[in-house]
Amino acid sequence: MRTIYAIVFSLILFTSCNNGKDQRIIPPSNGNINNLLVVVDNLLWDDSVGETIRDVVAAPVPALSQEEPLFSLNQMPPMVFDGFATKNRIILKIEKGGEAGTVIKNDVYARPQTVAVISGKTDQEIKDQLEKNGDKIIAAFKKEELKENQRRIRISLMDDKPLEESLGVKLNFQTAYRIAKQDKDFFWIRKDIPTGTMDIMIYEVPLSTIKKGDSTIIDIVRMRDSIGKAQIPGPVEGSYMITEAAYTPYLSETTIDGKPAYETKGIWDVKNAFMSGPFINYAIEDKANNRYVVIEGYVFAPSVEKRNNIFELEAIMKSIKIK
Repeated sequence: MRTIYAIVFSLILFTSCNNGKDQRIIPPSNGNINNLLVVVDNLLWDDSVGETIRDVVAAPVPALSQEEPLFSLNQMPPMVFDGFATKNRIILKIEKGGEAGTVIKNDVYARPQTVAVISGKTDQEIKDQLEKNGDKIIAAFKKEELKENQRRIRISLMDDKPLEESLGVKLNFQTAYRIAKQDKDFFWIRKDIPTGTMDIMIYEVPLSTIKKGDSTIIDIVRMRDSIGKAQIPGPVEGSYMITEAAYTPYLSETTIDGKPAYETKGIWDVKNAFMSGPFINYAIEDKANNRYVVIEGYVFAPSVEKRNNIFELEAIMKSIKIK
């Protein structure tokens, strides 16, 4: 009987190892959102290599109302990089002694995971690789963290049927949020946090509202200011949300739901009141319906860090699907 069991077990094992797929048993990754583990020798970390690492992956997040790093860094020397530490979701490894290069790997020690390995024979070669490939490394880490944020969001989803029926869009956002206002084709979605609120606005405007060219950012600011005046009142009579005039927003082009979109990051303000914070706005071109679908997230949380709040809003907004 034992012989029969052994044969059956061997057949199962043989089949599982020959189905053309990676059969490694990889444990799940862990870590807080935007926490980056840096594996580098202590001497390098305390010298100019460490300075370059911090300059690249801990540079200030653009368009926040206070300075915060792209990633929170935890440093560890290679000799103790083992066991639980290897399960961090995003890892930057510095390897001195080999040929100069930058390699980005996935699911090396855990799943999901992104590991960037920087190598060089000298300190200068390592620093050159960091500076040359910094944008690529940051983009890879952000992509991993965005996926993780969206996974967590999907655990407990709010019913988005009102959005689908009114605007023809679907959006993944948690039950911790609520639809605070619905006015024709405008939605104001809010989440209370201990220090303030996290908010999302969704609406549509004609394609003619935003012109491509030098006036694009002016058109977007004018659009969001008119919406703020009409829909987002401030705490005192005659106050409403506007774009901070003293801070020029960042404008870039991106793709959302397979459609071209403008990404605008800046600081919002409240006219006639002392309130402000960061916002991120996506104007998504929907040619099929002759409109821009505009979705914006902003945070009000005085005197506290807001990086992860705005990143959660970005993860929600990038889940949008336009019918």
